Amino acid sequence: MPYYTRAGDAGKTGICDQSKVSKTSPRIGASGYIDELNAAIGLCRTACKDREIHNILERIQNELFTLGADLCTPLDSTFNTVRLGKEQTERMEKEVDRIAEEIGELKSFILPGGTELAARLHLARTVCRKAERSMNMLAEKEKINPADFPYINRLSSLLFVLARLANKRANVKDVEWKK
Repeated sequence: MPYYTRAGDAGKTGICDQSKVSKTSPRIGASGYIDELNAAIGLCRTACKDREIHNILERIQNELFTLGADLCTPLDSTFNTVRLGKEQTERMEKEVDRIAEEIGELKSFILPGGTELAARLHLARTVCRKAERSMNMLAEKEKINPADFPYINRLSSLLFVLARLANKRANVKDVEWKK
């Protein structure tokens, strides 16, 4: 497989069903932000020494590939692609609930920081929100898988509690906002 094809030199790119769209289309924007999120989570993993958190992040990276393929394939396409389902979101909700028990109640707003891993997870959370906004822009133009929105929304919550968990397990306090 070549590392470049020249196929996108005219401002169009191929999507999963082999059709071509403008590189400025909301579909490409949404999948691009999912790719950026995946890279941000990869950066988190490089700073992660906690096996449980590392495994969660690795699974999320694989699911983000699925989400990217899902977003790159129009919902009405006959192309056979993988799509997210509600089970990924339900699993994340259980993880958030379990982690919330370990980290305890949130008593004030917190600033991104603490450990390096927590800061990276907070950055990934903000990229996740950016990806969510771009998915909304796509959904205003075209139908997308209804399972995609709950997934990306819950993922930002999971990244938030993982950041707090990273701090707690390292015995570093969250950085509280001072009014």
